[in-house]
Amino acid sequence: MESLNREEAISKINQSDSYLLFLYTPMCGTCHVSEKMLAIVEEMEQNLPLGKTDINYIPELAKEAEIESVPCLLFLKNGLIEQKLYAFQNVPFLYEKIKAFQSDR
Repeated sequence: MESLNREEAISKINQSDSYLLFLYTPMCGTCHVSEKMLAIVEEMEQNLPLGKTDINYIPELAKEAEIESVPCLLFLKNGLIEQKLYAFQNVPFLYEKIKAFQSDR
């Protein structure tokens, strides 16, 4: 999973047809577990358009997108948020959510 700074995250959001952006904070234990789950999904799905950024570096996006908590996975199409996922539940659930999003492309 590509780690993005503020400028890179905004660029990916605005320039990608379809993108998944994982929002986290470094001190969040649930975020670490969720990131490991995403890493497994990423191993299963090569070329997954997925990046991560510390939400502390993009407060304007967090406010505009009305992010309620972290971890959060944003499903983006053409710069617009299609869906926000807060409860990752388990790897199969996450995998199915991502596959469904990809099939809608």
